[in-house]
Amino acid sequence: MTHTGSQSPTAAIIMAAGRGSRMKGYAGNKTVLPLQPESSIFSGQRPIIAHLIDNLPPGPRTIVVNHCQEDVMAATRDTGADFCHQPKLNGTGGAILAAGDFVAAQPVSNVVITMGDVPFVKRQTYDALVSGLDAHDLMILGFSPADKKQYGLLEIDRGRVNKITEWKYWKDYPADRQDNLTICNSGIYAVKKATLVHYLPILESRPQIVQKEIDGRLTEIEEFFFTDLIEFMVKDGKPVGYHVVEDEFETMGVDDATALEKAQAIYRASIREGGIPI
Repeated sequence: MTHTGSQSPTAAIIMAAGRGSRMKGYAGNKTVLPLQPESSIFSGQRPIIAHLIDNLPPGPRTIVVNHCQEDVMAATRDTGADFCHQPKLNGTGGAILAAGDFVAAQPVSNVVITMGDVPFVKRQTYDALVSGLDAHDLMILGFSPADKKQYGLLEIDRGRVNKITEWKYWKDYPADRQDNLTICNSGIYAVKKATLVHYLPILESRPQIVQKEIDGRLTEIEEFFFTDLIEFMVKDGKPVGYHVVEDEFETMGVDDATALEKAQAIYRASIREGGIPI
């Protein structure tokens, strides 16, 4: 199926609040790291998040900020995006809750949700997600990596997603069941605005208690996970669909220095080969 692009504006939420603790040697916000390095891999031009924003469908955008938020705001000053402050780093669901007022105020039908460190998702991929909302309340961007360990997997029945199962659970599945689960969750979504607005209060009322190491000791904290919202929707009979990218590089997150160098190499090659960055 070919997609000619979104016919109406689509709102976008870009999650860029986290610390990115796996990016060793760098204390800033990883979403502002350069795709065109200069003196080091950590300094240069073309911030990851700015490149990401250029590929989004047309429409209002908000960036959810917390860690080094001034740097994120400076790097995206010319993009026309708004900003929402996430007061606590309390999960992906917490980021979306922080953007709740923004979503409610937008005169749009659909919303794209993405992470600020995934620069190579193509415009036509976002368009395919949004097009899927013609038949679904929510669409998940999936990918099929050579090694699916550590990723959440989509459990699919008759073309609909019934569940996203995290690695810590599916690793104990029988081998044949594992083999049948091939599509991973990228953490990028499109959702009908009305559906999202309806389910945000439900998500807010159901935090998960998780243990995290803070200042050297395990502490119980409340977190919210966007995948819980998907679970609520499925239980209510809302159709959840998926779209799979052809090449997993599209959904590559820049989590650590190795991934950053790989992203910079991909960007450099795209300019050299095509003249127009991906």
